[in-house]
Amino acid sequence: MKRGKKYLAALEKIEPHKKHTLEEAVSKLKEVAFAKFDETVELTMWLGVDPRKADQLVRGTIVLPHGLGGADKKVVVIAQGDKIKEAEAAGADLAGGDELVEKIKGGWLDFDALIATPDMMGKVGQLGKVLGPRGLMPNPKTGTVTMDVKTAIEETKAGKVEYRVDKTGVIHSPVGKVSFDDAKLAENTKVLITAVMKAKPTTAKGRYLKKINLAATMSPGVLLDELAYA
Repeated sequence: MKRGKKYLAALEKIEPHKKHTLEEAVSKLKEVAFAKFDETVELTMWLGVDPRKADQLVRGTIVLPHGLGGADKKVVVIAQGDKIKEAEAAGADLAGGDELVEKIKGGWLDFDALIATPDMMGKVGQLGKVLGPRGLMPNPKTGTVTMDVKTAIEETKAGKVEYRVDKTGVIHSPVGKVSFDDAKLAENTKVLITAVMKAKPTTAKGRYLKKINLAATMSPGVLLDELAYA
């Protein structure tokens, strides 16, 4: 892959293979960021798990203490009765029942998160082929299938992120923006790392955390010292 001059210039400021403390990594990340927009900062963790085994799937959600920055997530709620009114009062961008299911079935996907009440999952389940590939399918494990729609909406808009190991054993997750205060960006990152470490499967053998990288959207990544979290 051919890299641009700005990327290569940023890469020269990073010492190859050097591992940093979290505070050093955040500082270095800001030093090398060059995009004209406020880049998203993403944490990447390489784990010693076998994602093909159901008991080694590392997955969960967490509300970052300082959110993710940028515009609020557009949250849609599928419910019925009083729960629709509750969702609207809690700040849902759109809430409805059968008509909303049909709208999504017709191809409408203009939202960032979908929350559903358990009594509507029979119908929401029909949307699996549409929602699944986009990571929008509600799931009890991530708190998006619940009768407590108010809390689910508030947490989602506050910066709740889902982390999930992919088929190669890697987790990618946003932790904020380059414009964040150093301490806030570091705290968001530390909270996510801690959550992933606590989610270690009991069946995982050998070294669980192999490598950690922090990178902005357009910039080269900075390695963190994984042994500090082992």
